[in-house]
Amino acid sequence: MRLAVAALAVAWLCSACVGSAFKSDAAPPDLFRLSGPASATRGARLPLAIAVARPVAAPSLDTERIAVVKPGQGFDYVAGARWADPAPRMVQQLLVASLGAEGGFATAVAGPSRVPTDLLLDVELRHFEAVYADLDSAPGVRVELLANLVDPRKGVRVASFVSSADVAAERKDLRAVIAAFEHATDQAVRDVSARAREAAAAFRR
Repeated sequence: MRLAVAALAVAWLCSACVGSAFKSDAAPPDLFRLSGPASATRGARLPLAIAVARPVAAPSLDTERIAVVKPGQGFDYVAGARWADPAPRMVQQLLVASLGAEGGFATAVAGPSRVPTDLLLDVELRHFEAVYADLDSAPGVRVELLANLVDPRKGVRVASFVSSADVAAERKDLRAVIAAFEHATDQAVRDVSARAREAAAAFRR
């Protein structure tokens, strides 16, 4: 997964202590987007169409703000930087791209869609935050997705699974934290794609 950065102003790097990232007066924010490259299909392409619903998430995660869990379970957001889209929307786009490429579905679209589909992937974004054990160390990023694969014509659940990833940032500056988000999201999305493909192949038989 490559990192695409659209800066509204001069790129902001937090090279001082992590605590400076929580200042509320930093503006304007830089925008970050996680984007996944097309990957080769694993195995034969499935002659199925799949729609990915916009993931549901707690209000604290359904935002463009970059979520942070501080020591003692304190919740905050990174100042001076935001996602280019709300986190659930960004994850939805990544899942659609992955299912159509690496997942090998004949058609993958974002739901709701007027395109008839054989399956619906319903997703809950449970975790999408940087977690600091202490403010003097680099954080770890946790991404967790609960996925339900549904036959929308029958209203029957085909499969249900949790895909998660934890990736430690190499440093405590902003770019390293965004890179950790990149890798953790990539792992979780690829796992969803692989497991959805496996369940869909069984669904066809």
